[in-house]
Amino acid sequence: MSASKGTSVLRPRVKIWLEYDDKLALSDYRWRLLQAVGETGSLAAAADSLGLSYRRAWGKVREIEENLGVKLMQSSAGGPGGGGSRLTPEGEALLRRYDRFAVESRRIVAQLFDAVFTPDSPTDPATVKSDRGGPR
Repeated sequence: MSASKGTSVLRPRVKIWLEYDDKLALSDYRWRLLQAVGETGSLAAAADSLGLSYRRAWGKVREIEENLGVKLMQSSAGGPGGGGSRLTPEGEALLRRYDRFAVESRRIVAQLFDAVFTPDSPTDPATVKSDRGGPR
């Protein structure tokens, strides 16, 4: 299945997520939400950056925490100094481990794809999308 310039090319895609006791624990979408909290120091800013309402983002974080039985985010109320949110050490560790798992999964999928479909050039694991984005 070779293709010349300007034509469609077959590409691998993979959707990954983690479950804990058959409950959704983490997916690329949820990882992006928690990552944005860590980067912005604010659940509201994280939600905004992903096009989510604050309520939906807060619900997703609570759902992850409930499903895993661990606190992933610490929030402080607003006021004169302003409020904010930060990831707990457990939240930071979970993000690092999930990122490693996702990167390695894409690498393995790229290798398997190349072995089975023998494309004209090796598949770059960074191009193996594992999520289409959007709320899930």
